[in-house]
Amino acid sequence: MNTYRVAGLMSGTSLDGVDIALCIFKKQRASWKFTIETAETVPYSRSEGKLLTSLMHTDAMSFARQNAAYGRYLGKLVKSFLDRNHTKADFISSHGHTIFHQPSNNFTTQAGDGAALSIASGLPVVCDFRTADVALGGQGAPLVPIGDRLLFNEYECCLNLGGIANISFEKSEKRIAFDICPVNLVLNHLASEKGKRFDAGGKLASKGKLLPKLLQKLNRVSFYKRPFPKSLGREEIEKDFFRMLDKEPGSIEDKLHTFCKHIAMQIFSVSKNRKGNMLITGGGAYNDFLVSQIKNHCNMEIVIPTRTIIEFKEALIFAFLGVLRWRNEINCLKSVTGASRDSSAGAIYNP
Repeated sequence: MNTYRVAGLMSGTSLDGVDIALCIFKKQRASWKFTIETAETVPYSRSEGKLLTSLMHTDAMSFARQNAAYGRYLGKLVKSFLDRNHTKADFISSHGHTIFHQPSNNFTTQAGDGAALSIASGLPVVCDFRTADVALGGQGAPLVPIGDRLLFNEYECCLNLGGIANISFEKSEKRIAFDICPVNLVLNHLASEKGKRFDAGGKLASKGKLLPKLLQKLNRVSFYKRPFPKSLGREEIEKDFFRMLDKEPGSIEDKLHTFCKHIAMQIFSVSKNRKGNMLITGGGAYNDFLVSQIKNHCNMEIVIPTRTIIEFKEALIFAFLGVLRWRNEINCLKSVTGASRDSSAGAIYNP
């Protein structure tokens, strides 16, 4: 079998909603081709967003109950999506929503029970992609680089500006990738102080001014001193970034302005020796002020793709990870995560 129709699901740390992409993959000789047939984002309501955020702090029984409920919710979303678009899928490939990510403590947890999702949708499900890599001593993240290598190899670097920024590139015939810094998790947190879900187009940030002392503090966060492979979790971001920004004097506009500068500086620090083009995807690609700062700091040619790729690249690649798992092929690279070996990660559930 060389052609697959897969519904990829992605729920990012920025809690914008659930991305659903019906993707078609074809294996042609040694290369893969893809098409996104149809895709949409189902926004979370404020109550749904708060519930997912609160799962980090709830008791075990409440977590188990909500994990199963969230799996059923995802399954119903996919079934409705396929029915409305008069299309079909061979199976679902779901990232779930990350609740805990502490590879240094040997665990990671993504909500969205696979069995519940499979029964609710009536389709096989591939999910839980990070756990095996963490068990092998890896970071369990980022997982997108295998897709960057096999689906987007015309770009020197692939940069995702989601809740967390991560980058992927080839070095000495190995794929290297790691989390760089927070992006929308922090920017949305700041924008919420102005009653907004996000800073549309970076308009608030563009009105602010630089806070030099805050910028210095941000650049001294201990995460930046760690060697890769490395990854960021929400727990660490809340502790190291939210607390600092909440205590620091200055307007929200000034803090947004300064944090966008900080993001651009951190991206430059990891890409300064690269040449060629850099593909930028994720919600941050719509933040004109942030993108302008990245262009001002970086030496690479910045490529902003179509809206579909910007918004659904991660859902596309998690669909692809499911295909590789379905075929028992490697979908998680030790050169990226630091695991003891490459692996074919993911659990499979049948209805």
